[in-house]
Amino acid sequence: MDPVPALEEPLKKVLGPATAKVMAEHLGLHTVGDLLHHYPRRYEERGQLTHLADLPMDEHVTVVAQVADARLHTFASSRAPRGKGQRLEVTITDGSGRLQLVFFGAGVHKPHKELLPGTRAMFAGKVSVFNRRLQLAHPAYELLRGDSEETVETWAGSLIPIYPATAKLESWKIGKALQTVLPGAQEAVDPLPESLRAGRGLVALPEALLKIHRPHTKADIEDARARLKWDEAFVLQVALARRRHADAQLPAVARRPKPDGLLAAFDDRLPFTLTEGQRKVSAEIFTGLATEHPMHRLLQGEVGSGKTMVALRAMLAVVDAGGQAAMLAPTEVLAQQHHRSVTEMMGELAEGGMLGGAEDATKVVLLTGSMGAAARRHALLDLATGEAGIVIGTHALIEDKVQFHDLGLVVVDEQHRFGVEQRDALRGKGKQPPHLLVMTATPIPRTVAMTVFGDLETSVLDQLPAGRSPIASHVVPAADKPHFLARAWERVREEVAKGHQAYVVCPRIGDEADDPKKPGGKKPAEDEAGKRPPLAVLDIAEQLARGPLRGLRVEVLHGRMQPDDKDAVMRRFAAGEADVLVATTVIEVGVNVPNATAMVIMDADRFGVSQLHQLRGRVGRGSAPGLCLLVTEMPEASAARQRLTAVASTLDGFELSRIDLEQRREGDVLGQAQSGTRSSLRMLAVIDDEEIIAEAREEATRVVADDPELTRLPALRTALDALLDEEREQYLEKG
Repeated sequence: MDPVPALEEPLKKVLGPATAKVMAEHLGLHTVGDLLHHYPRRYEERGQLTHLADLPMDEHVTVVAQVADARLHTFASSRAPRGKGQRLEVTITDGSGRLQLVFFGAGVHKPHKELLPGTRAMFAGKVSVFNRRLQLAHPAYELLRGDSEETVETWAGSLIPIYPATAKLESWKIGKALQTVLPGAQEAVDPLPESLRAGRGLVALPEALLKIHRPHTKADIEDARARLKWDEAFVLQVALARRRHADAQLPAVARRPKPDGLLAAFDDRLPFTLTEGQRKVSAEIFTGLATEHPMHRLLQGEVGSGKTMVALRAMLAVVDAGGQAAMLAPTEVLAQQHHRSVTEMMGELAEGGMLGGAEDATKVVLLTGSMGAAARRHALLDLATGEAGIVIGTHALIEDKVQFHDLGLVVVDEQHRFGVEQRDALRGKGKQPPHLLVMTATPIPRTVAMTVFGDLETSVLDQLPAGRSPIASHVVPAADKPHFLARAWERVREEVAKGHQAYVVCPRIGDEADDPKKPGGKKPAEDEAGKRPPLAVLDIAEQLARGPLRGLRVEVLHGRMQPDDKDAVMRRFAAGEADVLVATTVIEVGVNVPNATAMVIMDADRFGVSQLHQLRGRVGRGSAPGLCLLVTEMPEASAARQRLTAVASTLDGFELSRIDLEQRREGDVLGQAQSGTRSSLRMLAVIDDEEIIAEAREEATRVVADDPELTRLPALRTALDALLDEEREQYLEKG
């Protein structure tokens, strides 16, 4: 039997079952190779101390510091009524800040003997606040004596690596485990082609792994990081380049619009001129549709930049060329809204086969899960015969029963809400692979687009149509300044008095399924942690109608209403028959009521940056200026409050997406692109390493064009297989 390669050796064989179990369950590490790629988060210098003043609350931290003093107190308690309870308080310092450690009961004896003033050690624990001072309760610690052989051996060199750790496994224990497996680094197979590595002056992979875990100088760390970042960027870009290459080999029908067809007739009846941006992006899309392999294009644009218009013109071009186009929307509300706005924009051009329909007209059908049986049968027949050139629907489009006559283009709205399998199923309905246009209103920084959507060509609409009004945004600190909230409701009344309308958005619905007050209702998770549950639509609507907005027409909208009821509420609001719509985020995407000028977002800190930007885009869609008020009870110094201040300070979605990414870490972003498994990016920071990603993309494209199957680069192929376990490979296949 062949011996297992050193890096694939299971950790339980090397470290023992107990440690291996914790590593697998809490850190997702299973093999020697996994552990070698678990890189230090940062390094402490033996002679220097951590900045204690900057410790984050409620997080598990590892610090290196010196004991300033230690005091043992006795006290009376229910367990030790005669004053025999013991508490050890140890103050540690880094010269600039101080941090208190507390130990209780029998746990005081060992630290009382060991943590003497002047002792240096590593401490690990969760940061909490007691009596307005930062403290670690019962921290684990490791003395840095530098005398015993083991300590000198383990912490050789002046740089101490601090690893991402858990309460179950401290950083120094991970360091000791690495000491055991580090010899295996010599057998690491180098995925970078030798010419690329030498050309860029990068160290070999075994050397990079040794230097990242046991650096002697800061230059060692820099060398190792430069090399390991390249690995991550290059292997990921090779995966994407291979997919682009494979897609380019597939056949597709070229779809070119007729010079005097449906598209020309539609353009002639437009009451406004297209923006420069819309014309440019349309030209890019038409070029893609005219090729004989499937177009895969990402259309990203600011909220309200007119993406739907661009997508509709692409669909009309395909109908002109004898094909059909399908638009996939994430919710029924949005599918109905798109259907309504497309048929309105097209007028008689959408009345194919009907009396009064124009000569070039086609049929535009709607297909959703809640349609009645007769309407559904009718729609399915129109699709199968080709009578309907355009279909707009939800995931009901993907069902087996749905057959197309000749599907030429799939438009996916709000891509991040669709699973890959769903998009793949729709693409499988064409006789040949249809062209694909993915739209998103969440602007994506260029680097993320290259990393996550690297298989898609990208078009950007960053210009707003004429007549769009600016939106003023303000944070309303409800806890610090309650009168600001009262003023917010006055502003809503003022907008309604001018003949306008307003939205109020809440994070929760508040009906039986999630209301703790109702029998059988679940207690919201936050409630158990001592925080109040998020504000709910049904509660807030009732309070507003009885209180600050008494006398106004207040309606509610949320995801658990019947589709017909939702549609009726949206129609009434669009027709101006309601003044205030209290809703969940069902209005986040695509809802278009130009007369709505104000939005109040309750518990705004519970929404993400891009979600707030999306929501805000629902106002200011007409000629009157928009107002967005972000209500929060979070204190001024909190990260959540700073996030809201950032949203209020800019309307630039690209700028906000960078802020969002810096706060969230790219693992979350890539989670969408990699089937939700743990991000493969451990060293690469998508925003900071823009240049590396761009260069890696060029190199990868060159390598794949030269050798698509990577037959001459077996080590790269192995690294690719490790990145793309079967699940991810399928994910990329389907895209």
